[in-house]
Amino acid sequence: MSVLNSSICLQILLLLPIKLTKRVRMAITRQNSLMLRKCDTRKSTKQTWAKVRHILGRDSTRVYEHVGIDAHKLNNHYVVISTDSNYTEPRVKLTAHDSRDLVTEIEIFNMLDHLKTSAAGLDAIPAWYLRLGAPAFLVPLTVLLNQSFSAGVVPQQWKVASITPVPKLAKPAQCCDYRPISVTPTLSRLAERYIVRSFIYPALLQPPPSLCFSNQYAFRPSGSTTAALVALLHTVCDMLATNNFVHVIALEFSKAFDSVRHSTLTEKLAQLDMPDQVYNWIRDFLVDSHTALN
Repeated sequence: MSVLNSSICLQILLLLPIKLTKRVRMAITRQNSLMLRKCDTRKSTKQTWAKVRHILGRDSTRVYEHVGIDAHKLNNHYVVISTDSNYTEPRVKLTAHDSRDLVTEIEIFNMLDHLKTSAAGLDAIPAWYLRLGAPAFLVPLTVLLNQSFSAGVVPQQWKVASITPVPKLAKPAQCCDYRPISVTPTLSRLAERYIVRSFIYPALLQPPPSLCFSNQYAFRPSGSTTAALVALLHTVCDMLATNNFVHVIALEFSKAFDSVRHSTLTEKLAQLDMPDQVYNWIRDFLVDSHTALN
């Protein structure tokens, strides 16, 4: 029995008696379970989700192949929207070498031991492998990360991302209808998470006088969409106490993440209270990064 589209199955079930409907539903469920039984989420979550989308009739990740859009066109499109003709390379902080280790073996072990199963990068090293091998990997990985942080240099392999185009619309027709989802190697994400939680988040809690994050709700501790809505509602209600009406003007910035200049971002990062080698590491991560369409 082949897997049926969910909408077609629903139409058939509506036309069948109750007992027969249950038998058909059980047969479909059994067949779908057989398809997923051979999937190993520890080895390949991508393959498992591909089969789930196939069962649900949502095979949309490769829709672009049927509308005249290929990988070459998508790559060119992402290059154009991510290229700044007036690009200025961020400046490096010149500082005395600090030989102190920023990360310890126990911190590395805890990070590896709590890795969640996620998509692997182009190095094809899965999270479950790093999690199970944490006792063997923690010493060399600690040395590697400390050398990387101390030198302010990110391994080139960690800056290469695999891009998967995900449709924004039900029926995409052009390149801009696809959202690029970038996946870097697991070790790269582990290092990023450590830098953010250990240095950037604490620095945002006590910013310098020249920077103000009071209206910043995303990408910071205790910040969220809910917090932004609560603050907006509180401001409107407070103003309505002394005004008959309140005008709210909402602006949507298109492609905001593609328009952030590295030089401007690093100038603000340089003002935060963090070690110079950490700043140089973040700066090196932004410079000369590469992506590949998956």
